[in-house]
Amino acid sequence: MDMFDQKNVMNKLNKKELHEIEGGSSITGTIISAFTNTLKTVYEFGRSLGNAFRRIKEDKMCVVQ
Repeated sequence: MDMFDQKNVMNKLNKKELHEIEGGSSITGTIISAFTNTLKTVYEFGRSLGNAFRRIKEDKMCVVQ
């Protein structure tokens, strides 16, 4: 189909037909990567916070000079 013909077909859709068009969704590598990076960040934050609490409790803080 020619590009000109595609434009003509799109112009002939009415509002009802446009509302019936549904887009697809899928899980992509980018979404999985973002989700795992978020989990890693939360995990590392918790680990750092726990480590700080442990060092305060055991009185093993470094002296700031």
